Amino acid sequence: MQSFYPIRAKVLLVAALFSGLGVQAQVLTSKQIDSVAEKTLSTFNVPGVAVAVIKDGKIIHSKGYGIRSIKTNLKVDENTLFGVASNTKAMTAASLGMLVDEKKITWDTKVTDVIPEFKLYDPFVTNEFTVRDLLTHRSGLGLGAGDLMIWPDSSTVDKKQLIHNLRYLKPVSSFRTKYDYDNLLYIVAGEVVARISGMTYDEFIENRIFKPLGMTKTAASWYRLKDKSNVIDGHAPYEDKLLPVGLSFGEIANAAGGVYSNVTDMSKWITAMINGGKYGDNLDKRLFSAAVAKELWTPQTLINNGNPASFSSYGLGWFLSSVNGNFQATHTGGLSGIVTQVTILPELKLGIIVLTNQQSGAAFNSITNSIKDGYLGIKGMNRIKTYNDNRLRNEKEAKEIVDKTWADIAASQKAAGAKPEAKNYYGTFNDDWFGQVTISEVNGKMHFRAKNAPKLRGDMTYYKGNTFIVKWYDRSLDADAFVNFSLDNEGKPNGFKMTAISPLTDFSFDFQDLDFKLINIK
Repeated sequence: MQSFYPIRAKVLLVAALFSGLGVQAQVLTSKQIDSVAEKTLSTFNVPGVAVAVIKDGKIIHSKGYGIRSIKTNLKVDENTLFGVASNTKAMTAASLGMLVDEKKITWDTKVTDVIPEFKLYDPFVTNEFTVRDLLTHRSGLGLGAGDLMIWPDSSTVDKKQLIHNLRYLKPVSSFRTKYDYDNLLYIVAGEVVARISGMTYDEFIENRIFKPLGMTKTAASWYRLKDKSNVIDGHAPYEDKLLPVGLSFGEIANAAGGVYSNVTDMSKWITAMINGGKYGDNLDKRLFSAAVAKELWTPQTLINNGNPASFSSYGLGWFLSSVNGNFQATHTGGLSGIVTQVTILPELKLGIIVLTNQQSGAAFNSITNSIKDGYLGIKGMNRIKTYNDNRLRNEKEAKEIVDKTWADIAASQKAAGAKPEAKNYYGTFNDDWFGQVTISEVNGKMHFRAKNAPKLRGDMTYYKGNTFIVKWYDRSLDADAFVNFSLDNEGKPNGFKMTAISPLTDFSFDFQDLDFKLINIK
């Protein structure tokens, strides 16, 4: 895979650091972190990354590597701003904790007491749903349910519509019985912050978290940054190249993943978390109480991690687990072309922050775990090789699936026999929560256009039976999909459902939750 960042000679030191089971595990020096970071850039084709390590209340490493964008080649430094994505969720949970401290709400306040129009598919669940439930991924909704209202972009769905549309999302499990990650309920949590505090969610976190901690460059969203002179572009891999990508969603989703920050500012936030909400030169100030700090890191929803010897759970805005007998609080974040990771081992007073401008989770895991191994006494691990081997295997399997699909299409185009007329499928179709899709002829081709998601436009090709493939114009999405039409008694299309082709398609493309019905034939 082509690299947009040169391999320097010192990255070869990594092989010596991590080869052989007999190597003595040790805490990495800053120079060794440099080597790991630069090797990671080249291995995973990541243009830029920023890394910070906090230990015993001090920032012992804070540095940028590579470039902000392949369009500018400007260097990343410790002040370069990245979208932290879902690492925003911990800030949203902390914001609600502040309101709990002020006795304006409790964790178990009913959401309908704050947002009367809040309504889910099941009336019982609606009536019982609490502030705590907004944060714990146990609503009964499926993975990423409804994300297509905000992802990959949305020009027309506003927060009022989003909250209204929640009632159309059908659950896939019983309430409070199963972990399934969601984003939309964190948006609702941000609306709770706004209605209880009397200020917008953005104003609240900027004034109540960023300002006290001295996070002077950080903002609740890209749109609210005062200075955009040192901000990354996101990048997505496509056919062994990188494509610069734009923003993932609008400001309605800020409480789920809007914050832009750098490792300098994020280190202040993580230090406050390690200190149980305390900050200041003498730790004489508090963002939130010790009771709230404890609740944020108390397991709320169990996660099946396949290992009965260790626990894995979700707290309030944090993933919680044990690593070599040490309690760990962590979170990742992902936007189009951006992934990030924050890791805290509070018993060791250790925090690790990795921000990247390419969507390779293998990259941030390689850096985080290489650093963490030294503090945990884990020996003989070549994290970069392990994660790269897994990545290459997954990409190979996904490519085989996608290539077979397109080979089948090519074969069906050549095969003799009747094929359905594309024009028979033209019309306007509607899904209750996603809105309208128009299937029509554009430039002589069958064309798919989503009204509320401008990036979801592409040409359609016949596949098999009543199934077509939609190939998005924006190739950075990696989300081409099957479109399977249903027929009425006369054999005419009256609706369709969708499924992503590649197993690596981001879960926020929740095509499987859509159920389109014909509303107009053209």
